[in-house]
Amino acid sequence: MSNFVAPEIKGFKEWDYVVFAALLVVSAGIGVFFAIKERKKKTSNEFLVGGRQMTCGPVALSLTASFMSAITVLGTPSEVVRFGAYYLYFIIAYTFVITFSAELFIPVFYRSGITSTYEYLELRFSRVVRYAATIMYIIQTILYTGVVVYAPALALNQVTGFNLWGSVFATGIVCTFYCTLGGLKAVVWTDAFQMVVMVIGFLSVLIEGTIQNGGPTKIWETAMNGSRLDILDFSPDPLQRHTFWTIAVGGTFTWLGIYGVNQSTVQRCISCKTEKHAKLALYLNLVGLWIILVCAVFSGLVMYAHFQGCDPWTAGFISAPDQMMPYFVMTIFSSLPGLPGLFVACAFSGTLSTVAASINALATVTYEDIVKNIFKNISDKKSTWISKGLCVVFGVLCTVMAVVASFMGGVVQAALSIHGMCGGPMLGLFTLGILFPCTNWKGALGGLLTGFVMSFWVGIGGFIYPAPPSKTFPLELRTDECILANVTSNTTELLSTYLPTTLPTTAPSRSLLADNWYSISYLYYSAVGCLSCIIAGLLISFITGREHGRNIKPLLIRPICNLFCFWSDKYKEMCWCGVPHDTEEDFDSKDILHKDINMTPVTEVPTENGYDRDSTRKPPPGYNEAEKSYTNVNVEKVSQM
Repeated sequence: MSNFVAPEIKGFKEWDYVVFAALLVVSAGIGVFFAIKERKKKTSNEFLVGGRQMTCGPVALSLTASFMSAITVLGTPSEVVRFGAYYLYFIIAYTFVITFSAELFIPVFYRSGITSTYEYLELRFSRVVRYAATIMYIIQTILYTGVVVYAPALALNQVTGFNLWGSVFATGIVCTFYCTLGGLKAVVWTDAFQMVVMVIGFLSVLIEGTIQNGGPTKIWETAMNGSRLDILDFSPDPLQRHTFWTIAVGGTFTWLGIYGVNQSTVQRCISCKTEKHAKLALYLNLVGLWIILVCAVFSGLVMYAHFQGCDPWTAGFISAPDQMMPYFVMTIFSSLPGLPGLFVACAFSGTLSTVAASINALATVTYEDIVKNIFKNISDKKSTWISKGLCVVFGVLCTVMAVVASFMGGVVQAALSIHGMCGGPMLGLFTLGILFPCTNWKGALGGLLTGFVMSFWVGIGGFIYPAPPSKTFPLELRTDECILANVTSNTTELLSTYLPTTLPTTAPSRSLLADNWYSISYLYYSAVGCLSCIIAGLLISFITGREHGRNIKPLLIRPICNLFCFWSDKYKEMCWCGVPHDTEEDFDSKDILHKDINMTPVTEVPTENGYDRDSTRKPPPGYNEAEKSYTNVNVEKVSQM
């Protein structure tokens, strides 16, 4: 038991439950609204990608909400308190991630007309590569989504008294409900609403916390005196947990693996009515990422100022660092009923948006990559019902995974790292396909497997042999202002009891491998997987016979030479490996693979008004200029590799 006296923290009141319930009701109501509004549009295309008629605004808000989960809301402020404001460097990483996604990956995915990201892998490589990536994605996403549901529910339960399983099942039921009824449009618009709730929740904490702790100037001075702003660390040492380079470089690889080629992101981008809207959605989303990140970091600084003399985790008032933020909220809002409920709504908005996006993405991948290849010529009505059924199935699986996570103890942190380890090899696989035309399917499959082996090797080794304390030791957390329950206990004894980072008396023996390879920063796991995949993929391709350009559609690649406009045609042709590089920018409508309402490929040039008005070409077959939309039309499918 703790030797400190914990201050009394009141649990949820009636108004807190009302505010939280309102979030769930509005989220479910959006699903009902779109179910009624779209009831006459009964195709899987409408259900899964919104008929490809979404605009950039709601898609941008949806993207931000989905990738800023409750783990960000609860975990980032705690990281700032324990390790400093290094997370601000993620502003640089996010900028690189969005730029690469918008200029490199999304144009290829959008123009190729795919619905599932992994459909691209069959067009570019082979069906074997597609299935391998699809299965890995499904397993990884179910595991991660279950953790996203359970981790914040546990943290909030132990601090606020909010019912653990009530919140878990409420999250699963509500997300499954509006995903099944309203499809992607419901997911996007619900995410947009939840993004607003997240920002309001953060601002309420920042404003009240700043007022109670002496204003912005006092908080800034406290953070500086406590070394929370000493983040100018440019050490190139990859073994240090957080430096400028580990976050700017390693963070870019990590988020690009999760963001740039993730089905959840790609699906919403290709749901936009034009490629321009898709790119604009990503850049607007970047602003949202910056806002959420800055709010989270400054919430951590305010929280540090509030607990500077009596850290609740070190004192034993809470059992895990992730509980620090809800504990702080319950402290500052103890006399303001309804506001604790607003923060819980903020945290669960992140959870709902992430889970809903995952369920919709899982349903899309399963339908496009598995169901359609097993059952041919599915009718529109059946395809819609199958898609909805898949949403229900994956909603149940993700909720069950949350229950399983409760019995796995420390698997929460492990699962989050595994999510990053899976993203690296996937990023490497798509990079091989898009940037390196010489890569064949054998190289792609071999590179993917090599990337997974390398990233899991370093990741699992890091769990078994954690990095030395000199690389991860947190900043000082004081308890000298806490009230002692037993005045005979001295501070040294208390710190040795409650500081989890205290060095053991006898350090376990460590090999050279453990002190170097296994001690690499967790942010480099994705980079290890990605680079291993690319290197192995290229080597295997050259050994087994590189791919020839005549087998590749120009729209499926964007070689690295495109970044260097001064290169001669000779070198460009060499980098394109025989693919006609002069047709990449001025592509012909017959090379565009989009789907009509029957999911049959039709032709389209993706410009703002549906086709290229600046050329002399006629509109593609089935395009209604007055309606600015497509009608049902069957066009001979472009040959697929």
